[in-house]
Amino acid sequence: MSAEPHPTLPPVRLPSDAELARHALVAPLFARAVRLARWAGPHTRVDAGGELAAAQLPEAAAALGFGPADEEGPMLASQAWRVAVDTGLVDVADPGDGDNGAGDNGAGDEDGDEEFGTAVPGEDLALVTGGAPGDVLGLWLAALDTVLADAAVPDLDDLVDALDEGGEIDFDRLDWNPSREADFLDGVLANLYLLTVSEHGASDGPIPLPVLAASMVIPEDMGEPTDAVLEQVSDAMMRLDDQFRQLEPIGLVEFRPVDEALMAEADDEEFAAAGSAAAEADDEDVSRYGLVRLTPLGLYGIRARLLEAGVTAPAVGELADKGADALLDAVSGYPEGAAQAEIEQWLSGRELPDAVAELLAAARGADEGGPLRRLRCQQALAPAGPEAEQAVRAVLDDPELGGLARVWLSERGVADVPAPDGAMVFWLTVDTIAAQLAADGETAELPLLMRSLTEHHTGFFDQVWRVNHPATAYVLEAMGRMHPDKKAAKEARKAAFKARSRQT
Repeated sequence: MSAEPHPTLPPVRLPSDAELARHALVAPLFARAVRLARWAGPHTRVDAGGELAAAQLPEAAAALGFGPADEEGPMLASQAWRVAVDTGLVDVADPGDGDNGAGDNGAGDEDGDEEFGTAVPGEDLALVTGGAPGDVLGLWLAALDTVLADAAVPDLDDLVDALDEGGEIDFDRLDWNPSREADFLDGVLANLYLLTVSEHGASDGPIPLPVLAASMVIPEDMGEPTDAVLEQVSDAMMRLDDQFRQLEPIGLVEFRPVDEALMAEADDEEFAAAGSAAAEADDEDVSRYGLVRLTPLGLYGIRARLLEAGVTAPAVGELADKGADALLDAVSGYPEGAAQAEIEQWLSGRELPDAVAELLAAARGADEGGPLRRLRCQQALAPAGPEAEQAVRAVLDDPELGGLARVWLSERGVADVPAPDGAMVFWLTVDTIAAQLAADGETAELPLLMRSLTEHHTGFFDQVWRVNHPATAYVLEAMGRMHPDKKAAKEARKAAFKARSRQT
């Protein structure tokens, strides 16, 4: 998958493999492929490419429950058969292999069956009912590869238009580059994945098709799109509309297609411009331009492809068997909700006193990541009860963890908590602000935190620059920019200069 990789994508929350496998088994296209694999036998005839003989398509469609009046039955049967062959659910013997069974009953010469191979259920079919959930998901991923390859091919009308006089496809006239089309679809799915898993994205609802198309076409630094760019967005929307129709039956997405009446009402430029405006309109208007959402199975599938392409795409729960150092390092880059979910899963399999001691030990460190590790450690300790008290008390005299321990004990009304000295108060203030800056950047809430942490200490900025914390100057510079009190902001800038001078 050749998506533009992010250093680390936000973690995705996935159901268990067992639940995902159940989703895979009921995905319409995969279920039809399994049914045809069970139907295959000595009567089945395939051509040299493994495709069902045309004369057998009605029978295959009937095996899937389609009647003679179902015009799409043969086409759906052909598609399901191709998936069955590509995934190993069906084994085919090509004509001339000498093992195709064509002459077993003497019918080969009479019916011309020597032109055809045969097909039988493949060994992998047994995995559908007898394999582990991971086996089923492996088959589904193979099916997904087939469907994605098909979705990147132009539709039949375009192919017919591109035929030359000799009946060959003129690819220059078609303007189709297989690698480019596959890359485009991979990029779309990577963007859809990112929009879905991002804590600040549309993770709880479908993505409007105009938004997804624009993400592939309009540069981030472009202001008002030109007419030419809007036309490209329109073309991308139409391509995606066709491709998502093909991807829905494999269970990758839930898709509401573009309203055909809407397409008939406007030309390309008007359609694209209207689609861009609809992305900010009410739900009913947006839905007419198409809506798409990755299913849980789709999230699993796209994540698997991203991992194969070398993209770091974590999943909540995969750190459960790692040490506390690996946990805190990883969740330091997670959004808060995902970090909390990962921490809860990590704690659930451990004895709490030992886990708390391990977390506190991993939170130490004067490196750049230390403040955020301690913030995540504090987050991990927040739900802990009295059984964690002994491990927390053990770090009261630790210069890096003593402040955290006092906060935790005081919040629970524990008696005999020693008061922190001034050096610890200032150190904890710097550490807290450094952690917030690392977690969320310069948010609107951070100035309020700065005011709260500094207003109760007379002469705060006269003393804080001496704090032996690696982030002291950095934090004071941020306070100089963000502190809501202008006088305090000026004092922070002076203190930052002193801290920088002290470091040099």
